[in-house]
Amino acid sequence: MDKLQLLKNTTIFSSLSPPELSVVSTLFIEEGFEKEEFILTEGDPPNWLCIVKEGNIKMVKHSPSGRDMIMAVMSAGDVIGEVAVFDGGPYPATAQGMGNGVILKISRRDFIFLLKKYPSVALEIIGDLGRKLRGAMNVARELRGERVEGRIAMVLLKLAKKLGTPVDGGVTLSIPFTRQAIADMVGSTIETTIRVISRFKKEGIVRDSKGKMTLDVKRLESILKEIEI
Repeated sequence: MDKLQLLKNTTIFSSLSPPELSVVSTLFIEEGFEKEEFILTEGDPPNWLCIVKEGNIKMVKHSPSGRDMIMAVMSAGDVIGEVAVFDGGPYPATAQGMGNGVILKISRRDFIFLLKKYPSVALEIIGDLGRKLRGAMNVARELRGERVEGRIAMVLLKLAKKLGTPVDGGVTLSIPFTRQAIADMVGSTIETTIRVISRFKKEGIVRDSKGKMTLDVKRLESILKEIEI
């Protein structure tokens, strides 16, 4: 996907006309990243807003105890760093590559210029932030109230929806996830996560193939329903 098409498909620029998008595209820099590379770092000044062009990026929150939690996985078209760039505060989380990929990035100065030139972009940003805040609050509430089996099932379902490819018997995640990464997403220990996923594998809910997981979505949904009951 070329730069113009990506920007057109990005929510915050969806209201702009083709000529306006052409102007916007000149302000973005294309840059590659590698696995585990830090793209934005929690606590740093908000110098850049980024859009994922290729690959996947994990958003990691560092706790005072030293434990990391993966807050989200970002893929093509997702915007990163907009909260900090919009309000001027430090980045609230670290963005780290999950493999090789490409981002488009724009400096905060140029992005503020765009907000003044195209007020509709500011409105889209506010709407996008509202949706993300609502989603984060829902996830926090769900994770706090679920048993660990339910939390893992819920995270796997979210990954299937965002990164899954339909196959016979389920959905295969497009990138591999370690047990540690899943533990970091649900706020559990690696030992507990390994135990739960091993049980899921034994029951045929999760299958491993070449490092990638294939998920039985219907059975994961059933687990959540049973826990709710």
